Amino acid sequence: MTTRSKEHALGITALGERLSGVSGRHEGVVIGLTGSVASGKTTLANQVAAVLAEAHAVETVSTDGFLYPNTILEERGLTLRKGFPETYNAEALGDAIAALSTGTADFPGYSHVTYDVDPGMTRTIAQPDILILEGLGFQPLSPPPRPAREPDYLVYLDASEDDLLTWYTERFHRLWRAAETDPSSFYANFLHMTEPELLEFAKSVWDRINLPNLRDHIAPLKQTADIVVLKD
Repeated sequence: MTTRSKEHALGITALGERLSGVSGRHEGVVIGLTGSVASGKTTLANQVAAVLAEAHAVETVSTDGFLYPNTILEERGLTLRKGFPETYNAEALGDAIAALSTGTADFPGYSHVTYDVDPGMTRTIAQPDILILEGLGFQPLSPPPRPAREPDYLVYLDASEDDLLTWYTERFHRLWRAAETDPSSFYANFLHMTEPELLEFAKSVWDRINLPNLRDHIAPLKQTADIVVLKD
């Protein structure tokens, strides 16, 4: 294992231990995990969950399922603002968090292949010791103790804008390649492009949509987060 890999593993373990300590304060802790598009929220959630699973019942779920379906976004003229706060059903997200505190809750799923909410991916989750709810769509949290419709704690995954752009274009390129053998993929819409054209298009999407969303709506959540994790 390289020095960098060891540092990464130690960081994941340290975060897991911090969240494990949080979970001892009451049952059914909900940890919100947010950060920019392409920052690696899902990967971090899964890695930390693996650490926590040694001593706790843990579930991870994405907020992506609480995006309004593409048909509704189109009707409301919000297609090019997907990921902005107004494209999430915040009431339904709050309902699910509150319902989980008393038993079970349904969490809808989202397909990054079709780029839309997928009802068939809905998961019914019974209250675990710790739920890691990762994604976008969070509002600034109330001061502790927080109401039942909000996560108990918020973790913010921070990274430089340059790194985020690199990770975003790499992911866009990877999904574009995968679409060559999957005509149902949303990214099949871009197969007519050359690779340089695709990368330029991905950068334009970042500059027009994801970067303004990051600066105006996501990054400010760092100020009310309970834990900030820096990724390089």
